Amino acid sequence: MPSEHREHNGSAFAVRRANMADLPAIRRVLHNVRLEYGVLDDSGRADVDLDDLNGNYFERGGCFEVIEDADGRIVGCAGLCPLGDGRAELCKMYIEKPARGRGLGKRLLNDMLDAARRSGFSEVWLETNSTLSEAIGLYLSHGFVPVAADADRLLSSCDQAYVLRLT
Repeated sequence: MPSEHREHNGSAFAVRRANMADLPAIRRVLHNVRLEYGVLDDSGRADVDLDDLNGNYFERGGCFEVIEDADGRIVGCAGLCPLGDGRAELCKMYIEKPARGRGLGKRLLNDMLDAARRSGFSEVWLETNSTLSEAIGLYLSHGFVPVAADADRLLSSCDQAYVLRLT
């Protein structure tokens, strides 16, 4: 997917497909936003999928994008990770505070849902934490509905699960 530059309150942002060279910056965004909201995951299992973006995302019909600011600094990201049986997971959707409120979260979410439809997924799942109220509002506005989740399956930093049925 080619980069797309858009003006948001005088600042240009580019949304593009992630690559392995972006991993340090992606991990920084994940850490910074999780720290801000108090949802750091101590288990270490939350981000192992990033070690192979091609194998875990792109080659299986998934997607992973980053947002760059006008200086080329990555300030946000989101992924669509295939789960099997027609399901995919919306994951790692985080935007650093200075880039929020500019429609970038909506853009990332729409990109991930478009990718899910193109790849033929019938459901998109996500896990989140109740402290991320802005993100939850965005998910609900796009038709996600809460589902009961097995507490043993949820990441330690997550206390809610949602699903969007695409078919």
